[in-house]
Amino acid sequence: MDFILLVMNSFGLLLDPLNLAYVVLGFVIGTIFAAIPGLTATLAMALLLPLTYTLNVETALMACASIYMAGMCGGSITATTINIPGAPSSMMTALDGYPMQQQGKGALALGHAAIGSMFGGAVGALLLIAVAPFVAELSLLVKTTGKFSLLAFALIVVVIAQRGRIPQAGLAACIGLMLATVGLDAMEPVTRFTFGNANLTAGVDLMPVIIGTFAIAEILVQARTPSDTTAATAAAGKHKLRRRDFIPPWSDIRRIGFRCYFKSCLIGYFVGTLPGAGGSMGSFLAYTEAVRTSPEPETFGKGNPQGIAASESANNAVCGGAMVPMLTFGIPGDPITAIMLGVLVINGIQPGPQLMSDQAGLIAPMLAALLFSAVVLIPLTLYAIGPYFIRIVSIRKDVLYAVIALLAVVGSYVATYSTFQMFMALGMGVLAFVLRRNGFPVITMLLGYILGPNLEEFLRRSLSLSNGNPMTFLTNPDSLFFVLLTLVFVYFLVIRKPSARAGAAPGL
Repeated sequence: MDFILLVMNSFGLLLDPLNLAYVVLGFVIGTIFAAIPGLTATLAMALLLPLTYTLNVETALMACASIYMAGMCGGSITATTINIPGAPSSMMTALDGYPMQQQGKGALALGHAAIGSMFGGAVGALLLIAVAPFVAELSLLVKTTGKFSLLAFALIVVVIAQRGRIPQAGLAACIGLMLATVGLDAMEPVTRFTFGNANLTAGVDLMPVIIGTFAIAEILVQARTPSDTTAATAAAGKHKLRRRDFIPPWSDIRRIGFRCYFKSCLIGYFVGTLPGAGGSMGSFLAYTEAVRTSPEPETFGKGNPQGIAASESANNAVCGGAMVPMLTFGIPGDPITAIMLGVLVINGIQPGPQLMSDQAGLIAPMLAALLFSAVVLIPLTLYAIGPYFIRIVSIRKDVLYAVIALLAVVGSYVATYSTFQMFMALGMGVLAFVLRRNGFPVITMLLGYILGPNLEEFLRRSLSLSNGNPMTFLTNPDSLFFVLLTLVFVYFLVIRKPSARAGAAPGL
């Protein structure tokens, strides 16, 4: 209770012009970096890191918190307007956001994304403030076998969620897992599948894969599509959008249901407390759960606002969850919190179980800024400059996608400083384009690639600890829980009344 009061009192620091300026500036920078494919909030945070030497520690941490929140919600902008997620956590948002954009409802889609982001960010921050110590202890109960079962659960569920395309989704996931094995072995100092190419020793970098899968592939898709004027482009060019067009009607919010918002927030938050899980997994699971419980699952992937709400609520709630292991045990929950950990260490703050009690005065302002960013800056940003976001589609297609291609190639180089990885992004784009043309959901490929290294590491460690006995996944309670949860999802999504719930699976 004392810590909660301390956080509430820390809101007074936001009245300081310098602190408020850095929080707002950090949010704007984070939004821009998250919206541009190839640039991420992680890169924005990395650029801010040298400034922490000159800033007051409270100000630096508050700016980091605002960048973090902006990075999660900013990716939904291009995911909705041009079907290119600016951040991995917004991949699921594109499944329903872009169809709404094509229907001339892009402003409404961005409004739903903002409300979901605001809801998720606020709930995640409040849970972090209220129950961080308890959740940290709970997440420690998930041991090595449990982590493997959790990752396997996420991969299996996303595959079977592609109803009607499960074989294609499974094969795409396998391609992603294969890409993840390139480079150094996860547990031994040997290289695999490099074919003698030294550039592949470090493996295929994540950023070229993301840029290729979405940005380059989308450019190829658009180049193959006849140059016509879509309803969305016509609406953006001829109809002057009002700021109130970005505010979803109360009837839409009621139709989505506060239960969906809360459930997605809880999924995102608790996934965030597991190191390495990140916003992508949180949005995957929340989206899949929304499809499973919806009375109209066939509408997902065709412009259902509930899909946007579930995805954005979950990935923004991850912000609060990912800070739990970082603050209490010094274990970053994702790349952004890894950089935030560096900010703490640079300023002589050692994360650990005693941090909340011994140095709560330094941490409280950061949590206050996180909550402020969610509740105030997200809706304010949308209301102030939302019409400029939606007008991206009114730009001539050849000019727009030429610029995106340039940014994508430059972004893949900046992320790795490797011309080889830049060409790898182009290769991944061609692969994703071919897969999309043949009905393969590339999202499952990307998820297989993202989860592959940890999936392999936890599998091999689990079998090593059990002397090769696979029953270890059924004898450990944490692993058994996720195994049973997987079976539940398989039953509801595949076995139970498949004909009644069948439909075109959402996917890219």
